[in-house]
Amino acid sequence: MLLARVADVSRDVATTSARSRKIALLAELFADTRPEQVALVISYLSGRVPQGRIGIGWSVLKERPEPAQTAALTVPETDAALTALAGLQGAGSQNERKRLVRDLMAAATAEEQQFLTRLLTGEVRQGALDAVALEAVAKAAGAPADDVRRAVMLDGSLPRVAGALFAHGPAALAEFRLRVGSPVQPMLAHTAKSVTEAVMTLDVPCVVEEKLDGIRIQVHRSGDEIRVYTRSLDDITVRLPEVVHAARDMTGDQFILDGEVIALDRDGRPFSFQEIASRVGSRVDVEAARATLPVSPVFFDVLAADGEETLDLPGAERHAVLARLVPEPMRVRRHVVADPGDTEQVAAAEEFFAETLRRGHEGVLVKALDATYVAGRRGRSWLKVKPVHTLDLVVLAAEWGHGRRTGLLSNLHLGARALDGTYVMLGKTFKGLTDEMLRWQTDRLRELAVDDDGFTVRVRPELVVEIAYDSIQRSPRYPAGVTLRFARVLRHRTDKPAQEADTIEQVLGSRG
Repeated sequence: MLLARVADVSRDVATTSARSRKIALLAELFADTRPEQVALVISYLSGRVPQGRIGIGWSVLKERPEPAQTAALTVPETDAALTALAGLQGAGSQNERKRLVRDLMAAATAEEQQFLTRLLTGEVRQGALDAVALEAVAKAAGAPADDVRRAVMLDGSLPRVAGALFAHGPAALAEFRLRVGSPVQPMLAHTAKSVTEAVMTLDVPCVVEEKLDGIRIQVHRSGDEIRVYTRSLDDITVRLPEVVHAARDMTGDQFILDGEVIALDRDGRPFSFQEIASRVGSRVDVEAARATLPVSPVFFDVLAADGEETLDLPGAERHAVLARLVPEPMRVRRHVVADPGDTEQVAAAEEFFAETLRRGHEGVLVKALDATYVAGRRGRSWLKVKPVHTLDLVVLAAEWGHGRRTGLLSNLHLGARALDGTYVMLGKTFKGLTDEMLRWQTDRLRELAVDDDGFTVRVRPELVVEIAYDSIQRSPRYPAGVTLRFARVLRHRTDKPAQEADTIEQVLGSRG
């Protein structure tokens, strides 16, 4: 497969608004791709490179050689070049990096150069979202979309599932099963304005659980082997010995648990998310970090037990399994609403919410007791309720501070996701940022920078921040015609990818 074909489809998808047309374009491309190259093609169209960060910034890419006149660069050749770049380190690596980039760009046509630049700077946002690509894969391979969706849910990688599907046919999908030791994307929740609204929306027996302000974890145990993963599927086992010890003391030896890791002070009140994230992010001296801020796990769901999947069990049955495995002090506090039409039960649920806030936690989750666990999806059967209006938005740019903030990136330009993969700016804020947060975000945004005019630094849209605000008000200054009133930063969501930030549709739908 020529890279030019991928670049052409990327352009066509970007300029097409119809979902059906996007699916058709992608399906045609996938059908023409050799099975061993499908995973790479999907990754590139989604703006990802399998090698991860390879240390290529705008300064290396801005001076391009003369483009090739004829398209000859292939997808495997591109992958080989990126693998070589990712492996560079040590003395002389910067000069070698520039040489390899120059050679790659010289082999590319003008359009391919533009695509490669966007790919390497995280700017490929042509609307080839995973959901659309998944349907295109199913269509091209002649497989049921639901079967492909479940395989991706359990494996966590559309490129990997697609590679197997095109190489071995629809029968290969049966090989993708939940396995202890192989993490899956966690189930997510939609938002409700109040507990009463959430209970009425579900309109079935439900449970109200504390929403903890910690780090989402998934704990896998197979015999003596225990692994701990983040919501982004990173392995953080060595950083959380407390969680490993807790899992080892449980009765079962073949299970997958879903929960949070938190830290409590002497009064039983939780430490801030930022402090917990700093502790969990410690890579140098885990024992010293553990002595400074010990953490503990709290679990609320189980995906497998005794080596068998529990994903498809109703929530009430999964909790019974969880209660058998996990001691009560390590299970999330909960309150059952057996009859959503009983005003006294709903009032008791509201009081549980109020008590949760008094205990220092951020809110509650209201979950239908008959709901299955839908990994990797934002299910309508889970609704989160918080006491303030918040949005998870993406940083698009930041302005250099002045006065005591001189030398620090301060005023953040905030964007919500659009369905076509772009971002819609909603306003700016510098409020809520502590000195520590300012220093951290300056370092992080410098890593993401693609342009700096001396006043504003434009960045790759990767950093998610949780923003609190009083209301949404009209503003002709911004593309959607609205902005956030009294916006302030609550925290940097290092645990959340930009693809999970809130959409502009959610923002507009929450007005009033």
